[in-house]
Amino acid sequence: MASRDPVEDLRRIAFLLERANEATYRVRAFRGAATALGKMSAEEIAAKAADGTLSKVSGIGDVTARCVVESLRGEEPVYLRRLTATEGSDVDVAAAGMRKALRGDCHSHSDWSDGGSSIEEMVGAAIGLGHTYLVLTDHSPRLTVARGLSAERLREQLEVVAALNETLRENGSEFRLLSGIEVDILADGSLDQEESLLAELDIVVGSVHSGLRDDEDVMTRRMLKAIADPNLDILGHCTGRRLAAAGAGGDRAHRAGRSRPESQFDAAAVFAACESHGKAVEINCRPDRLDPPKRLLRQAYEAGCMFSIDTDAHAPGQLDWLWNGCERAALCGVEPDRVVNTWTAEKLLEWTAGHSA
Repeated sequence: MASRDPVEDLRRIAFLLERANEATYRVRAFRGAATALGKMSAEEIAAKAADGTLSKVSGIGDVTARCVVESLRGEEPVYLRRLTATEGSDVDVAAAGMRKALRGDCHSHSDWSDGGSSIEEMVGAAIGLGHTYLVLTDHSPRLTVARGLSAERLREQLEVVAALNETLRENGSEFRLLSGIEVDILADGSLDQEESLLAELDIVVGSVHSGLRDDEDVMTRRMLKAIADPNLDILGHCTGRRLAAAGAGGDRAHRAGRSRPESQFDAAAVFAACESHGKAVEINCRPDRLDPPKRLLRQAYEAGCMFSIDTDAHAPGQLDWLWNGCERAALCGVEPDRVVNTWTAEKLLEWTAGHSA
């Protein structure tokens, strides 16, 4: 296959990013890489691509280097292919298609931890929205500010979940409440709940809630260990960022107007681990999170990751925040078949069962 012109591909990417009103620094990265390549001979570019040293050239980073290698192989770069696939498309139509495809929500909280409403109220709201399932993921013990559930309280909650599902069946409802937890990823990368109890749950969302300013290497090791744990299914709000967005009622732990920067970690390594272990990256729909940022969402997509579009709802009305994640997924070219909560409950549980040791 004849090689493409990598300089032209980089410039085209920059153009499409500009037209989409993306961040200036991202546009500059591709234009800068094109300029750097323009100063090199074709032979020098090919040699550096072959020995993997392109990213060592000033002005060329890992992402742009990967685009160059793909161009030289005669392939349309994945980054460019994603941009052209969404070029001229109606984001609202794509987002609406994603929202219609979603069958449930894999991250929600009740008044058993820091939510403002009962489990029954959350279930009623989910049914009203047309969900066929909802995963109840109250917090784990170490997050005391959110009244995290001890092992004893979680076992009590499992009995409530089972009884509620029995009542639903008796009333002829096909809706299903799935058991779960948003478990803290601790400083050493372990999960904040008894291993045997985690294994009983339908879905385990793992999130970092403490030490958010850890050094990049420390945070990366912490996240990689958690992702490798067979009990974890979904990596929750991966950067931990908080936006100064207007707050909503029903959430004891979240407060309006407070921002927090992203945690620093090796995104390439973390997303590669998610892909390798078959774990999903959460697209968090909370207006004060919208996590991961679009640049990282694209990187996770290009790494081959699966996703879960979740509201992280702490009140019934917040279960209708799914559109926020659907829109961001559409903007980044994520297809419905890459989103685990477009699946039936049965398929979802088959997937999580495959993570067991």
